[in-house]
Amino acid sequence: MSSVLLYEQDDLGVVTLTLNHPETRNALTGTGIVEAMLEACHRIECDPSVRAVVITATGTIFSSGGKIDEMQRQIGPEFGSEVLRQEYRHGIQRLPLAIHQLEVPTIAAVNGPAIGAGFDLTCMCDLRIATDTATFAESFVKVGIVAGDGGAWFLPRVIGMARAAEMSFTGEPIDAQTALSWGLVSRVVPAADLLSTAHTLARKMAVNSPSVMRMTKRLLREGQTSSLSNLLELSAAYQAIAHKTPEHAVIIKDFMDKKAARKAQKG
Repeated sequence: MSSVLLYEQDDLGVVTLTLNHPETRNALTGTGIVEAMLEACHRIECDPSVRAVVITATGTIFSSGGKIDEMQRQIGPEFGSEVLRQEYRHGIQRLPLAIHQLEVPTIAAVNGPAIGAGFDLTCMCDLRIATDTATFAESFVKVGIVAGDGGAWFLPRVIGMARAAEMSFTGEPIDAQTALSWGLVSRVVPAADLLSTAHTLARKMAVNSPSVMRMTKRLLREGQTSSLSNLLELSAAYQAIAHKTPEHAVIIKDFMDKKAARKAQKG
């Protein structure tokens, strides 16, 4: 794995991906982080032992998004609009697809400012935990561009259209407490507790049936775009599979054994 992205896996199958390019404040473009993230996503998808993923960063900044000198390069006359369109399609736009398609739960542990594409990266995850010093900004308009990485798809689904429009049209940052009240993050913790909180939550997920967790995530994803009738059909099919998993059988047997033991004590 590239040094710009650290890959660690614990005994329960929780993978921690750490953005590690402090000299650019963990910028996604022009650093190799996108390519490393794509490699990590492929590795996770191919490894059935992975149960959950935590994405965080070194230092006090989660990600500054795009590098300004990369934007300067893109202004150059040698880069026509069609060339740039293909550069996005075959570059950073592969990242939201890869993260969104991960079958295991993903948690963004946001250790500081998450700006532009860095903010959108957090929105690609299933949930977010932030330090009390974190800030979030959909700041593309501030540099005269749009969200080219799918932020316009993710952000309204996380915080609703009105608030997504406010963040996108002003480009202004919000603080961690505002993010909490808007439902952007589920928890705000001191910096010293960020990773322990994220890992504790991930491990609570990891102890559950891996197949059921993957199906649950798929149902949540499908529920965002499917009709109720289609989701109910998929739920019925998944439930039929879940009833036959060995994990479910063990849980039910344990429950029935305890119930029988309590009845015997009373009798």
